[in-house]
Amino acid sequence: MAQHDKYISPFSTRYASDEMQYIFSDDNKFRTWRRLWIALAKAEQKQGLAITDEQIAELEAHKDDINYEDAIAREKLVRHDVMSHVYAYGLQCPKAKGIIHLGATSCYVGDNTDVIIMREGLQLVRKKVIGVLANLAKFADEYKAMPCLAYTHCQPAQLTTVGKRATLWAQALLMDLEQLEFQLEHLKLLGCKGTTGTGASFLALFDGDEQKVVALEQKICEKMGFPGAYPVSGQTYSRKVDFQVLQVLSGIAQSASKFSSDIRLLSHLKEVDEPFESGQIGSSAMAYKRNPMRSERIASTRMTPAIATVIATSSGVFTNHNRPMRYDPALKAKCSRIV
Repeated sequence: MAQHDKYISPFSTRYASDEMQYIFSDDNKFRTWRRLWIALAKAEQKQGLAITDEQIAELEAHKDDINYEDAIAREKLVRHDVMSHVYAYGLQCPKAKGIIHLGATSCYVGDNTDVIIMREGLQLVRKKVIGVLANLAKFADEYKAMPCLAYTHCQPAQLTTVGKRATLWAQALLMDLEQLEFQLEHLKLLGCKGTTGTGASFLALFDGDEQKVVALEQKICEKMGFPGAYPVSGQTYSRKVDFQVLQVLSGIAQSASKFSSDIRLLSHLKEVDEPFESGQIGSSAMAYKRNPMRSERIASTRMTPAIATVIATSSGVFTNHNRPMRYDPALKAKCSRIV
C-alpha cells in the first residue's frame, strides 16, 4: 500500500517504470552488496586465504533475504550503514561472519554497487531507446509519402513528408544509442583498492604479494560480469564516470525534448496530435481542450540530467582532489617506458 503521509518523488510515481524503480531499490542495492561480498570471499579463497566452501555456501544461501530489521536496529547503535549490514548478514551466516567484508572498505560495496546499478540502468535505457527507434522506423515508413509543410524559424518553408520528419527524431536517438553503447562497453568497476586506492589492506592479507592482489581484483570483476577495474583510483572511482554516464542521459533527454517540442508545436497547428484516450480529460475548466500532456511530461524532465551533470562534474573535482593513487606495477612500467 502506498504511503500518503510522506514525501514521494514524482520521478518514481509518475515517470519511472517498475523495472527502473527496482534497479534503484533497496532490495537490488543490498543484494548487490551481498553478491560483492560473496565474490570477494570466493576470490580470496582462490588466492589461498583460509575460507571454506561451507562458509561460501552459507553466504550464498542468504544472499537475497535481507534482514532489514536487524540492519536498521544496528545502524541506530553504530551509525554506519555498511557495518550494520555486515553485522546483519553475519547473524544469518554465523559460520561465515568473520570473512564478510574481509580486507575491504565501505567503498568496495558502495562504489562498486553504484557502477553496477548505473550499468543496469543504462542497459534498461538501451532497451527502451531501441524500442522507440523501432516504433519511429515503422512510423516513418508508413508515412514516408504523406506530404506536410516544413518550417524554418517557425515560419512556413517548403514541403517535406511526415515520415521524413520522423527520421530526424530517429537519427538523434540513434546518435544517443551509439554513445550509450560506448559507455556500456567501457564502464569498469572500482575493484578492491582499499581505503586510499593502494590496496594496502589486501597486501597485508597476502603478505605483500602484489600479484595476488591484482589477481584478486580481476577475479572479482569477472564474477560481477565486468572486463576489469579502473587501473588507478583513490578510495572511490573517479567521478568523471558519473559525468560520462549523465552526459549520455542528457543527450537522450535533449533528443526526447526536441521530439516532444515538435509534437507540441505541430499539435497547436493541428498537423500532428498525441493519442487522446476515451476517458482522458484535457482541462479541468475547458472540456474541449486536448493538452499535449505526454509531450509536456517528456519536456519537463529534460533539464534533470543536465543539472546533474554539472553537479557531478563539480563534486568530482572536490571529492577526488589530492586522493592518493593506487600502486599498479603494470601501470608503473608503462609510465616508465613513456618517460
